[in-house]
Amino acid sequence: MPQLPSISNEKARILAEAIPYIRRFHGKTIVIKYGGNAMTDEKLKNSFAQDVVLLKLVGMNPVIVHGGGPQIDDMLKRVGKKREFIEGMRVTDTETMEIVEMVLGGLINKSIVNLINKNGGHAVGLTGKDGSFIRAKRMKILDKRKLDERIDIGQVGEIEDIDPELISLLDTRNFIPVIAPIGVGRNGESYNINADLVAGKIAETLDSEKLILLSNIPGVQDESGNLLNWLNIKKVDKLFLNGIISGGMQPKIESILEAVKNGVKSCHIIDGRVEHALLLEVLTDTGVGTLITEK
Repeated sequence: MPQLPSISNEKARILAEAIPYIRRFHGKTIVIKYGGNAMTDEKLKNSFAQDVVLLKLVGMNPVIVHGGGPQIDDMLKRVGKKREFIEGMRVTDTETMEIVEMVLGGLINKSIVNLINKNGGHAVGLTGKDGSFIRAKRMKILDKRKLDERIDIGQVGEIEDIDPELISLLDTRNFIPVIAPIGVGRNGESYNINADLVAGKIAETLDSEKLILLSNIPGVQDESGNLLNWLNIKKVDKLFLNGIISGGMQPKIESILEAVKNGVKSCHIIDGRVEHALLLEVLTDTGVGTLITEK
């Protein structure tokens, strides 16, 4: 029998490697926070959409939560409005909230839905205001200069409750939910919520198998810049204590820790700059990021 080309052998090996993972995660919910370069680079956008569609086709239930900070900044600049942040949180007055809703709930959300559908999926776009499934209240952040005072930064929300019924219904009807992180208050007011926090809380509420955050770095790294492939809560606490986890990585890790403590089986931070990063993380032995578990 003639020798097959090595590239064919490699493809066959990868497909065989994926089989046990497809069996293991069949029927399971996987919540994916979509952001970073994977949202702006055309090749990466298409590979992400293809990955999501394939996960659905093999029997998993992907749920997408997306961000859009850079796109919001661009729109604010277009209308001549200056962006403002306090303690890393966007100050969101009424005018800014209108722009946030337009960009997140309209432009970005619909473009992701369209991309997934073009690649053979059946995506449905939502914000937390649809069916009031993400209920929120106004967040006031602690003033680091005056620790006994809190700062009102406008229509920035913290999650009070998530109703899983709408997402669960879409899953059972073979749809892929694509969620913009906008919540609704008791009087119908809109709230801008951090997308990492929304993804984490949705993963908890749905009792998800996995929470996956796409980022612009390979994953969690040690003090020498080496990728840490696996961490548990104790190891993460040490990284916080040593100051290795800080800055923009901190809210992501805090969201992940909350998720694994509340029943999500595993969480992942993966490099969204790698084509088909989602498939590589879910369906191969090595993955492309950092796996975080409770123990």
